[in-house]
Amino acid sequence: MVKRFAIDLLSRLPRSLKRALVVRYALWVRPMTLGVRVAAFNDADEVLLVRHTYIEGWHLPGGAVERGESVGAAARKELQEEANIVPKDDGALTLFAVYKNEIMSRFDHVVLFVLQGANQTAPKLPDSEIEEARFFACDALPEGTTEPTRRRLVEIAGRTAPRALW
Repeated sequence: MVKRFAIDLLSRLPRSLKRALVVRYALWVRPMTLGVRVAAFNDADEVLLVRHTYIEGWHLPGGAVERGESVGAAARKELQEEANIVPKDDGALTLFAVYKNEIMSRFDHVVLFVLQGANQTAPKLPDSEIEEARFFACDALPEGTTEPTRRRLVEIAGRTAPRALW
């Protein structure tokens, strides 16, 4: 009943007002954010983890997907910015899973990629965002590795199925 009333009311509005309402709904009522993370493994099968300057713990490298940017381009950008890693080619990144990240907000989603054969073009020096970027053996992760990071590595190893939540 209410839905029918709302549809009837919308049908009577001028097109410009309808468009404005739809844009407002899309931007304010139903915001969604999208991010990427990359489980990057070197030739010794060690995983790359980063420590940020603004949040505790060791994490998989990653960040936000900007408007107009593909998730693959965002993953490549974050690897280069956070760890001086440039994938050999566009096919080097393998999509692993998509998660809902309720840690950030109820509207956040994370796309997880896996990269094999990751090599740094140069050591990553500390900057305003990244304190440290290092490779670790999966069975010897550093103290402070976040629980979501640990879970993702177990999923990638095939010891458990991917969860829907980050």
